[in-house]
Amino acid sequence: MAFQLTKTQKMVQALAKEFADKELAPIAAEMDKNERMEPAILEKLGKMGFMGIGVPKEYGGAGFGMMEKSLMVTELARQCASTAEVMSVHTMAITGIIKYGTPEQKEKYLTGSAKGWIAGFALTEPNAGSDAANVQTTAVLDGDEYVINGSKCFISNMGPNEGDFVTILAVTDPTRGYHGMSTIIVDRNTPGFIIGKREEKMGIRAADVSELIFENCRVPKTNLLGKEGKGFKIFMEALDGGRIGMASQALGIAEEALKLSKDYLKVRVQFGKPLEKQQGLQWYIADMATKVSAARALIYEAAMTMDRGENCTEIAAIAKYYASEMAVEVTNKALQIYSGYGYMRDYPLERMYRDARIVPIYEGTSEIQKNIIAREELKK
Repeated sequence: MAFQLTKTQKMVQALAKEFADKELAPIAAEMDKNERMEPAILEKLGKMGFMGIGVPKEYGGAGFGMMEKSLMVTELARQCASTAEVMSVHTMAITGIIKYGTPEQKEKYLTGSAKGWIAGFALTEPNAGSDAANVQTTAVLDGDEYVINGSKCFISNMGPNEGDFVTILAVTDPTRGYHGMSTIIVDRNTPGFIIGKREEKMGIRAADVSELIFENCRVPKTNLLGKEGKGFKIFMEALDGGRIGMASQALGIAEEALKLSKDYLKVRVQFGKPLEKQQGLQWYIADMATKVSAARALIYEAAMTMDRGENCTEIAAIAKYYASEMAVEVTNKALQIYSGYGYMRDYPLERMYRDARIVPIYEGTSEIQKNIIAREELKK
């Protein structure tokens, strides 16, 4: 399939690239070292409209689709995977509000997002990761409020440094299995909502990933997103877009690793000639370039399928599975090309390798993606 970006899409891509090169590249290593996103970066993301890229224009957003979001995440990830993660998770979290939100919910949360609010997406629990239907957090209706109790873990975009609201999956009818789960929006400062331990991670260190605790947390009934019992469906639909976003993050990391490798081979001299003349290393570049190109094509197909309003579950899983595994392989090869230098923190590849390693795990492990792909294929 041939892909031709529109003039607008090229503009979005160029804007994100300029931001990544000028704003992120100079401080990405420092943010990683400090394990903290610079507040100025989050503020600029909001002012430039990045957090509202998928928000409809009537709520102050850009009104763009998955293709534009994918291009933007890819460019941000080239220089800072943590920043790309913040944006990707946020756009996934508000997907349900865009599709199922009431006019009041849209006015509050989409308008806020267009101004720079950051949303979290709370599915994972200690016993409900890949087994998403095993969520134990409960939301019991008491008059005009839901009383929420339980905990979530490994939740992006909620922590001491970031996060304004979160969409959570909770059990509202324990007799109906996953058909008894609902999606509820919880504001950061709601009494009984506690942001617990901030995780110390191998990679994407600048992005907040935290434990969330709910202790008799009361939220208005009006914060129910969609209908009761439809929460699992809302979350699974959001994950289709989330997987395209994470695949885009993987692509950006790999694209930059490939670029750095080519630049290094052209200037590094060993055995009396540039490394680019060594056939074995040329083959490394060939393998890396082929896999980066294949991942890009899969991601574009997935994004365009979603933007056409077609079922994208399988192609999103294919793109996420391939791109995430590809990013780990490409950054590994890039680090090998740099040899000892690549292992040192003076160079960005050791950070990129650490950042890439999470992508085959979150938003559905590679093994879960293969289950989804097989399930969809066997329906045909």
